[in-house]
Amino acid sequence: IKIAGERAYDLAREGEMVDIPPREIEIGRLDIVEHKPDQTIFEVACGKGTYVRSLARDMGRDLGCFGHISELRRVEVEPFTPEDFVTIAELEAARFGAKGDENSEAADDAEPADAVAKPVDFGAIDTLLVDTSAALDCLPQIAISDDAATKIRLGNPVIIRGRDAPVEAEEACATSRGKLVAIGAIEQGMFKPKRVFAG
Repeated sequence: IKIAGERAYDLAREGEMVDIPPREIEIGRLDIVEHKPDQTIFEVACGKGTYVRSLARDMGRDLGCFGHISELRRVEVEPFTPEDFVTIAELEAARFGAKGDENSEAADDAEPADAVAKPVDFGAIDTLLVDTSAALDCLPQIAISDDAATKIRLGNPVIIRGRDAPVEAEEACATSRGKLVAIGAIEQGMFKPKRVFAG
């Protein structure tokens, strides 16, 4: 959140009083998982832009008991589920070509000198990673030409062609030859890049 062009948390760290205007968020579900006299575990399904720490603070304030988060864990990020998650131990094991949990103890026991001496196996790491476009399936995908991709990579907008191309979209992805080029917005048939990816 920015206030007059400055990040709100930067201003707060500098000791300035920051008045952040309330904004609408989406809470799909808020369940009590466990309750103890001085601690409650909640599970919340919320929309993007929700600050869960602020939610806990506000609930504590409204209950007259104050509140804060002592532990926060993201258990699902659409379209990904816990089955898609990769642990640090699995990544460490994959670094040297070992895959799966059965090798995680070896990765945990590896000395820093071992990490320097052995070459990193990027192929094994790649098998654990998801293609960037998989996280963006929820956005309109616009196939563009190589020339348009070059223009977009330079930060320039391009006209979207094709009878099925959307005229307006707050967020969309531009792809070329099946690879993600940029995330941006479509305004009056023009794709305007916001985030550009290397080719």
